[in-house]
Amino acid sequence: MTGSKDKQLLMLLRQNARISITDMAKALNLSRSTVQNRIARLENSGVIKGYSVQLGEAFLSSQVEAHVSIKVVQKLTARTNAALEGISQVSQLFSVSGEYDLIAIVAAQTLEELSAVLDEIGNLEGVERTNSAVVLETRFRR
Repeated sequence: MTGSKDKQLLMLLRQNARISITDMAKALNLSRSTVQNRIARLENSGVIKGYSVQLGEAFLSSQVEAHVSIKVVQKLTARTNAALEGISQVSQLFSVSGEYDLIAIVAAQTLEELSAVLDEIGNLEGVERTNSAVVLETRFRR
């Protein structure tokens, strides 16, 4: 379980994962070594799994995105999931209830690249059928 200072530290890292230890220590009114120890403990305990890049709006707005509903042969679900994870343009994969088994979020730089990725997904072993919806406009992103 994390304490109040750990929650504040996590908030600072969520706002800027590249914030310096010195700046975090100042913001939290803690020593640098205490902050380093807290971060190490949070990483070792699995609270912090990793650090990632948040893409800027200019880059994101230049991409073409699609939500792809995927019906999978049940016996091949694990293999299909692994294959989808290997496609770099698939940024997220959700297991869902309903007619389809999965929803993949796909982002590409061009319509041609998106079309090729959609074909690749449709041709994966274990994929029975797909239904794609191209995102026309992002109203907001959190």
